[in-house]
Amino acid sequence: MRILINGLSARQGGGQTYLLNLLRFYPSNLSLKIYLAAPDSLKVSETPANLHRLSIPKWALNPFLRVVWEKWVLPRHLKALQVDVLFCPGGMVSTPAPEGCKTAVTFQNMLPFAPEERRRYPWGYMRFRLWLLRFLQGHSFQQTDLVIFISQYAKQVIDQALPYRKGKSVVVPHGLSDHFRRDPNRSFPNEMPSEYVLYVSILDVYKAQLEVVRAWHRLREQRDTPEKLVLVGPSYPPYKQKVRLLIQQLGLEQEVILRGSVPYAELPTYYQHAKVNLFASSCENCPNILLEALAAGQPLLSSNYPPMPEFGEDAVAYFNPYDPNELADLLARYLGDAELRTQRGKQALGVSLKYQWADVARKTWEVLENLGGTGKIGNY
Repeated sequence: MRILINGLSARQGGGQTYLLNLLRFYPSNLSLKIYLAAPDSLKVSETPANLHRLSIPKWALNPFLRVVWEKWVLPRHLKALQVDVLFCPGGMVSTPAPEGCKTAVTFQNMLPFAPEERRRYPWGYMRFRLWLLRFLQGHSFQQTDLVIFISQYAKQVIDQALPYRKGKSVVVPHGLSDHFRRDPNRSFPNEMPSEYVLYVSILDVYKAQLEVVRAWHRLREQRDTPEKLVLVGPSYPPYKQKVRLLIQQLGLEQEVILRGSVPYAELPTYYQHAKVNLFASSCENCPNILLEALAAGQPLLSSNYPPMPEFGEDAVAYFNPYDPNELADLLARYLGDAELRTQRGKQALGVSLKYQWADVARKTWEVLENLGGTGKIGNY
C-alpha cells in the first residue's frame, strides 16, 4: 500500500516534531511504501527503508504558492505513484485526490474553532487568518475520509461544530519524547535564579500571562516570596508589550523574568529544576507543554480549561487562568509545602508515562493502513 504525506506546512515546531516521531517509530511489522513531500528543514535522521522523499521546487515552499503546487502538481504525483492514501498532518486537504485515493488529516490547531479565543485578538491579520482557517479546515474535515483527533475534547468540539462529516474519525493523542523524562543528572540551567516558578509558552492572548503576572503580584502581597517568576517562550509582539507594561506598572521588574525563547533541547532542565511549573492556556488541542512539564516530575499548576484535565488527570492542581486570586492562593499553598510538592511531582511523573511516541506512531500507521485497505478503523 502507498501513502503520501503532504508535510509542506511542517516548517518548524510541533508540526515537525509530530512528523519526525511518526517516521522514527514506524512499526517494522507494516509493509507500506511512504512518499514524503516536506521542506528540506525536516531532517529525518532515522529514515525508514520504505520512505521516499519527493523533490519539491523552492517556489512551492512559499505559503501562498504552496496552494498552487497542492492543487495542480500534487494530484499528478498521486496518480503517477498510484497512491492509496494522501495524509495531510497539517489539518487541511487542498488537493483533489484521484479516484481510488483516500484522504486523511490530523486536527492540530484548536484556535480557529474557538470563537471566544479568536475574539481576544484585535481586528486585523491574526483574527482574519484564524477565521479563514476555520472555513478551510472545516471544509476539509467534512470532505476527508479520516480525521485523526489528538484529544477527546477536540473530537467533541468538531462533532458539535461539524456534525455531518463524510468520513470516519479516531482519537490518537500526541506522545512525549524521552528527552523530557526526569533525569537526576541534569545540571541547573544557566543564568536562572536559584529558586523559580516556570511558565513555558508563547506570550499570546490566550495564554493568560497578564493574569499570571497579576497573580504573582498578589502572591507577593501575601507572603515574602524568594522565588522568581520566569516566563519562557517566543511572543506575539502586541501581547508581549502589554505584559512588559504590566510588569513595570506593578513594580515587578526584579520579580518577573521574561527569558524569551530557549532551545528545545534545553527545555527539560528548565522544567526539572523549577520549584513549580505553570500552564495557564485557555485554548489547546493536545497540550504538549503540559505533557513536557508532567515528565519533569515537579508539581504542575494548570488551567482548568479543557482539555487540560483530560491529560493531567488528578496529578495536577487546576485553576481558572483568568482569576489571578485563585492562582495566587494556589501558588502560596504549593510554595509553602515541600511535602506536597514532592507528592504531586511523583504523581505528575507517573501520568506522563502514558504518553509514548511509539504507541502514537503504531496507532496512526495502523489506521492509515486500514483506511487504504479495508477501510475499517479501530478504536483508540
